[in-house]
Amino acid sequence: MNNTPLSPRSVLPLPHAERRVVTARTLREHGVPAATADERCRPGGPWQMPLPGVYLLHPGPPTSEERLRAVLLYASRERFPVQTGAACAASAAADDGPEAMITGPAALALYGFSAAPPLLSLEHIDVLVPRTRRLRSIGCARVVRTRSLPRPREVTGLPVAPVERALADTVGRLGRPDDAVAVRLLLTEAVREGHCEPPAVVRELSRARLLNRPHVVDAVDAVLAESRAVAESLLYGLVRSHGLPEPCWNVDLRLPGGSHLGGVDAYWPEQAVAVELDTRAIHGAFGGDGAVWSRYVRKRETLERLGISVLHITPAKLRDHPEQQAAVVRTTLLTAPEREPAASVVVLPR
Repeated sequence: MNNTPLSPRSVLPLPHAERRVVTARTLREHGVPAATADERCRPGGPWQMPLPGVYLLHPGPPTSEERLRAVLLYASRERFPVQTGAACAASAAADDGPEAMITGPAALALYGFSAAPPLLSLEHIDVLVPRTRRLRSIGCARVVRTRSLPRPREVTGLPVAPVERALADTVGRLGRPDDAVAVRLLLTEAVREGHCEPPAVVRELSRARLLNRPHVVDAVDAVLAESRAVAESLLYGLVRSHGLPEPCWNVDLRLPGGSHLGGVDAYWPEQAVAVELDTRAIHGAFGGDGAVWSRYVRKRETLERLGISVLHITPAKLRDHPEQQAAVVRTTLLTAPEREPAASVVVLPR
C-alpha cells in the first residue's frame, strides 16, 4: 500500500466536514496525485471513494453530513479538471447559478419534517440538477433533472431545494395507493408547521403532473382543510392577543326575510364589521381564481350595500403581519359610528 505522506499543502486547513469529503480536483490542488488517492482507496486503506471523483478521507462509515456533501460534490462541476479556452468560459458562465441542490426526502429531513425518514435511513439522496447536465445516478446519489433550478435555501450550510419542490420530488416517488398516508402526512405537516404556503405546494404538484393521482388529490384536499384550520386559529389568536372585542365566529348572515347573504369568519354586530379569510390564492392554484374572486366581489358588494364593512385578510398576512392586521380591524371597529347605520341582519351559526 502506498503510504506517501500528503503535500505540505494538505487538505487539513479546510473546514472539518469539508476536509473529510473532497474531490479529486481538490486533492490535486493540494499535491495529491490521482494514483496516490486511488491507492489509498484500496480495500483496507485509509480512504474511500463513495462516488466517482469524490473521496472520503477516513475508513469508517460516512456521517449523514458527509453523504450529503459527497452527493453535492459529485453533482458539482468542481470535481472535474480545470478547463481552458472556450470550454472554461462556458463553464464559468454556467457557474453563475447553482449547480446542484439536495431535494426529495433528504431535503425534507434537513427542514426538520417529522414525517420524513431520518437521513441515515435513506438509501438514496436526491440531488436536483439542470436537465442539460451529463450526470447519472450512481451509489447513494440519485439525480433529479429539472428545466430550471429554483433558488436554493441554505440549511446547515448546504444548498437545499425549496420545501414545495422537495415535497413534489418526494411525492413523485410515492406512487402507490399504499403511500396515501405518507403523502398526506408530509403535505399537512408542510402547512401546519408553516414550511410553505398551500398554493405553492399545489402549484408544484401540478407542475410535476401529480394531481392526476387520486391519493395525491385526497392529500391536497386535506392540505386545504389544514390551511383553513390554521388560518382560523391565527384569526382567533389575533383577536385575543391584541385585545379586540370578541366577535361572533364563523356565522351566516341573512336578511330578516330569509334571503341568504353569505358566510363570514368573524362578525361584530354592533359595529357591522365582518372579517373573511381570503383563500383565493389556494383556489387559484387549481385554476379557479376567477370564479372564486367573482363570488368574493358579489358577496362583498351585497354586504357593503347594506352598510356592513367587510375586511378580507389572507392567511399569510395573519401570520407575517398580525400587528398590522389587528390595527386595520381595530380602526374599522372604532370608526363604525362615523358610518351610516347598517341594515338589520340575522346572524346564524354556520
